Amino acid sequence: MSLSVSKHPLVADSLRQLRDVGTPPEEFRVLARKIITLLLYEATADLTVRNVTVQTPLSETAGIEVAREVVAIPVLRSGLGILGPALELLPRVSVGYIGLERDEATAVARIYYKKLPTLVDKVPMLLDPMLATGGSAAQALDLIKEAGGVDPRMVCVVAAPEGVEFLEERHPEVQIYTAALDEGLNDRMFIVPGLGDFGDRLFGTG
Repeated sequence: MSLSVSKHPLVADSLRQLRDVGTPPEEFRVLARKIITLLLYEATADLTVRNVTVQTPLSETAGIEVAREVVAIPVLRSGLGILGPALELLPRVSVGYIGLERDEATAVARIYYKKLPTLVDKVPMLLDPMLATGGSAAQALDLIKEAGGVDPRMVCVVAAPEGVEFLEERHPEVQIYTAALDEGLNDRMFIVPGLGDFGDRLFGTG
């Protein structure tokens, strides 16, 4: 497994504002999109490409084309908030959805929805803002593998060491891209210092 923690100053500055309890939902959404856009640049830097020829208004010239389609797979509901940048940035992209609901008493998630396109010969990109215990991400990656996905990538805003370690055991092939690796989990299994409940802050339901 590889873990990439962004060192980009724009990511760090946006994360500072995301963490701020006083940031309202409308600003939170803008900042989240900015961070995910920058993380996606990093997560797609090594995509397979092929050489092509393109006709400009003046002449033919050499160009580069992304060779494999990416499948963006947000984990509902908070993953929807970071799907937009993937649709805007990726030249060929399809979308799958995985619905996971966390039991607040046990911190264990259950799957309530799954809709995935074919993943054979494509690049699965799991979008889940918070990697806490790793349980939800592991279940989502199980489903991705069952659907034929290989060499998955995960993009999250904040990760906890416990979640990273759990995925390293369950899915050692996954590549994780995050804005921050935080201190750890509290007794309620929330990331500390974290940024609170991402979905609630994103949608203004907290």
